[in-house]
Amino acid sequence: MGKALARGLQRGFSDGTVREIIVCVRNANITQNDLPPGLFLSQLTILTADLVKNNPSNFVLTSEDTLIICTKPQHFIVAADFWKQIFIPDTADCPLIISILAGVTTDLVQKNFSLLCPIVRAMPNIAATVDCSATAYCAGPGATQYHLDRAKAIFDAVGRSWSVPEDLLNAVTGLSGSGPAYIYMVIEALSDGGVKMGLPRQLSLDLATQTVLGAAKLVQETKLHPAVLRDQVTTPGGTTIAAIHELEKHGLRPMLISAVVTATQRSKYLAKTVEKAILKSIESLR
Repeated sequence: MGKALARGLQRGFSDGTVREIIVCVRNANITQNDLPPGLFLSQLTILTADLVKNNPSNFVLTSEDTLIICTKPQHFIVAADFWKQIFIPDTADCPLIISILAGVTTDLVQKNFSLLCPIVRAMPNIAATVDCSATAYCAGPGATQYHLDRAKAIFDAVGRSWSVPEDLLNAVTGLSGSGPAYIYMVIEALSDGGVKMGLPRQLSLDLATQTVLGAAKLVQETKLHPAVLRDQVTTPGGTTIAAIHELEKHGLRPMLISAVVTATQRSKYLAKTVEKAILKSIESLR
């Protein structure tokens, strides 16, 4: 996800300006092959722990800067303990910190990174790699509308974003965070149906993919409720109503609703597990 954000930001924001991007990595041997298409090492500053140890003062960030934490939750404490000493000044002129760590609350980020920095938490999804992410973000301690606007500009560079209360982020995870997996299954199933009816595999997959993409685009651009759009292609006694009857009979909608509910509940459980692990890690470092 960090690579996807760097790629989107590297191309610039909607106002046409390009910001300096510094990428911190644990692997000092990063190559062009490690990056997604469109992201160029020559246009990035790559920092490793060894590179900054001798010159930490060169990398202090200010309120004009944004630090995005993209580690896995279990690596957060180690990363925070090292990088906060380098990036965070001993003044009130602190950068905005954006966390995309699943299950890690804004309070936990601030307590273990810096009490002086404004915090924003976000949940993007995998489609950020193709600039089509659905991202929800929330204000944490010290974050103002100014900081939320900056976070929105960042995530809008790789898709679309919405501001939500933090207590809704588990539901966001269950819907848009895990949602691509549900749609992949729908595309696969539609493709299999086409193959069963005699279509060549690649043609069937292409048709299924474009159908899902087009349907989503119609909802997005027309702003019409999906049920209204569905009725527009459902003629009396036609093929679509016969298929819809079959889908309803087998419970397509209840299954998808249950998928979001189950993923949301799992996200809440994992969030508690992550918090316990981080608190335990903090105790072990004392």
